[in-house]
Amino acid sequence: MVQFQNRFAVLALTAGIASLGGAGVAVAADYPEQAIRVIVPFAPGGSTDIVARIVTQRMSQELGQTMVVENKGGAGGAIGAAEAARAKPDGYTLSIATVSTLAVLPACRPDDLPYDPLTDFVPVTNFANVPNVIEVNPKFPAKDFKEFVKVLKDNPGKYSYGSSGTCSVLHLFGEAFKLATDTDAVHIPYKGSGPAVTDAVGGQIEIMFDNLPSSMSQIQAGNLRAIAVAWPERLPTLKDVPTLAEVGYPQLNQPAWYGLLAPKGTPPEIVKKLRDAAVVALKDPKVTEALEKQGAAGSGNTPEEFAKEIKVQYDWAKDVVAKGNISLK
Repeated sequence: MVQFQNRFAVLALTAGIASLGGAGVAVAADYPEQAIRVIVPFAPGGSTDIVARIVTQRMSQELGQTMVVENKGGAGGAIGAAEAARAKPDGYTLSIATVSTLAVLPACRPDDLPYDPLTDFVPVTNFANVPNVIEVNPKFPAKDFKEFVKVLKDNPGKYSYGSSGTCSVLHLFGEAFKLATDTDAVHIPYKGSGPAVTDAVGGQIEIMFDNLPSSMSQIQAGNLRAIAVAWPERLPTLKDVPTLAEVGYPQLNQPAWYGLLAPKGTPPEIVKKLRDAAVVALKDPKVTEALEKQGAAGSGNTPEEFAKEIKVQYDWAKDVVAKGNISLK
């Protein structure tokens, strides 16, 4: 009798799982039936916010429901990312991922970050990649990358570089450069790229590690000199500026990215619908043009490919933080 009851329990559990799976497929088939909330873990107006709005606006048309971008800034992106991680996995609360929220913060705050970047989210797709750039004030005594490294080697600790803040992705970019080239420069953290770029133009700091969109206008105006970019090939807008791979540092040749995440447990069918809509959006010439104006290039890769990108950046950030002895404390 006990054996029969155990067998019945197993059969019932199997049937229950099957029915839940069927229900999930049914829900996914009707998805979305209401507006979709997309958390941007930074303030309005930055690169993350702009890219999110460009792509989700076109995705809304494809999905037949509005995607509402909601800015939840604070703690370097941790507040918004944590809220997104706790959301119900039904496809109606999503979030935007950056190297900062999924790699840099976890590396700098391994003990108290309120989410796990590798297990609390389901990657949907990478929306877009953005070049990183090394730039200097025009008065800096170096015209190209080789001279730039030589000047730093000959004058350890003499020059300073700015970033968007301590333990920001741009801070880690600068420290990774120092480790790779065996050079030294003093880090000056700012509250965002904007103030740092302003001081680089004014000469208060000599060097800047930045996302290209924040600095492009100053470079084009001749107020800053680009030394190298982190990008697969030379940029049409900066044809004379080599990539970091060209100058012998492929390990530094990593662009920034902005992607879409769903909470852990979101049904695969819903993830597929979202990714398919993103691919359609990113193929739209108007979206491509809007992203290019921001210095970004659309991606639209698979969830599996995006997951690999996240892990690569996560491992990179942990390595830089450990070797550079970087801490928020």
